[in-house]
Amino acid sequence: MNFVPYEKMSKKEKRKIDAKKRRDWSGLNPVTRVAEENRKYSRKEKHPERYI
Repeated sequence: MNFVPYEKMSKKEKRKIDAKKRRDWSGLNPVTRVAEENRKYSRKEKHPERYI
């Protein structure tokens, strides 16, 4: 098998390579996996058991 640069490959071959490089989320939605921002103001009490 001869080496062919990516730029000179056919669209079909490029798609195969790109599909292999893509990561599989295995059923998870990445949009719902966003971390909460640390600098955002939180109204939740830090120590609710202290004020009982």
